[in-house]
Amino acid sequence: MKLKSYLDLTALLELSPASREENRTFGITHVMVKNKPLQQLMAWVEAHKSKLKQPLLSETFTSYLYAVTVSLSLIAFVLGLLSGIALLSYSGKEPVNVIYFMAMVIAYPLLTLVLSLFAMVRANRSQNVLVHLSPAFWMEKMLGLLPGSMQEKIRGLKINVLLANWLIIKRSQLLALCFSFGLLFALLAAVVTKDIAFAWSTTLEIDPERFHGFLHTLALPWRELYPSAVPSMALIEQSHYFRLGEQLSEKMIANASVLGEWWRFLAFSTLFYAILLRLLMYLIASAGLSRAVTHSLLTLKGTKQLLREMNEPIIATHGRGSEQAFVSNGSSYGQIIHTLDSSYDIVQGWAMTSKELVLLCDSMGIISPEHFGVGGSNQLEEDSEVVAKSRGEVLLFVKAWEPPTMDLSDYLEALAPKVDKVIVAPVGTAEDGYSVTAKELDVWDRKLSVLNHEKVWLKR
Repeated sequence: MKLKSYLDLTALLELSPASREENRTFGITHVMVKNKPLQQLMAWVEAHKSKLKQPLLSETFTSYLYAVTVSLSLIAFVLGLLSGIALLSYSGKEPVNVIYFMAMVIAYPLLTLVLSLFAMVRANRSQNVLVHLSPAFWMEKMLGLLPGSMQEKIRGLKINVLLANWLIIKRSQLLALCFSFGLLFALLAAVVTKDIAFAWSTTLEIDPERFHGFLHTLALPWRELYPSAVPSMALIEQSHYFRLGEQLSEKMIANASVLGEWWRFLAFSTLFYAILLRLLMYLIASAGLSRAVTHSLLTLKGTKQLLREMNEPIIATHGRGSEQAFVSNGSSYGQIIHTLDSSYDIVQGWAMTSKELVLLCDSMGIISPEHFGVGGSNQLEEDSEVVAKSRGEVLLFVKAWEPPTMDLSDYLEALAPKVDKVIVAPVGTAEDGYSVTAKELDVWDRKLSVLNHEKVWLKR
């Protein structure tokens, strides 16, 4: 899940681009994402994103965030490169101590990986010291360099703590990864361009046997596949360096030609501990950020109400319990029904759109495989096509407050012979729950009495 989706949904919820009825119609017409709240939200965002002011704040913000991330990544790579050059600096008078480089490519990555795991566990807390100590945290300070208009927009963004922390955690792993690539590049460049003599030296009392066992354990991930990348006991003994009087031992000088073999172990250590493990942590952080975006989308203020509007039907008052109030004693039309069935072969609406019909049927609990808008702005040829497709029992909704027209009479004359039954159902506005008054029904009663077609029925 992308940050853009979160920002777009935030902006749309503040804008409120759709009414309750439009949201319910959207939920009904997008049956493929029904009962899938996240996908429903994403589909709704895509449908209404065009109503947001251009350029989209989500695109502007993420593009600037991307530029800052790239800049910091380049800086991290250069720092890694310079650190590697400094650690591998070789004057030719004394060997390069592998302990320093191992600390940078093994100890430091392992320490920061553990700290990253703790930061992930505490990602939902605003006072997260491990997150705030990260170099990526200072990306927010760099956003202060943006143009004034952009800063005003960013100040209005409301990104929750969980999402903000995961953004920092993910970018921290990326910066550490770039730093490690700089170290690896420095090592390979130094090996290729210089004849480096490596050695190991420490004030701790560590004999070559114990040091060999320690390195053998560190090389566990690759020692079976690449045994040459594991320092041998002989190499460790020959490269043990004591700084006494700034002179090398004769034994080390005699074996200077083999001291460069350390580079394989250092290269594989960098690849595994500093790069592969960091890459794994980056993927975990990416998954964590995706889950954080998902969680933030579903808990965003206004999201629950939007999902309810899309998934819960609007209950109409045009129902069985109130129908008796609509029956007029002066009814003159002989073909009257008081209760609609739960399903019809086709539902049509005079001067209504198909989306309005879908919402209307949903409100009244009516199921139909097809919905057609007829009359109104439709051309005569379009209505003729609908008549040709009609079959079985047809439910025709009409607007109760609009008097019947000759166009409607002509349409009923053309439709009735093609089907088994036509039920004309006057309805009110959606705001009034589609309720109709007895006076309005009497008008339609008199109109259909004039038409007097045996297949045309009136819903009262």
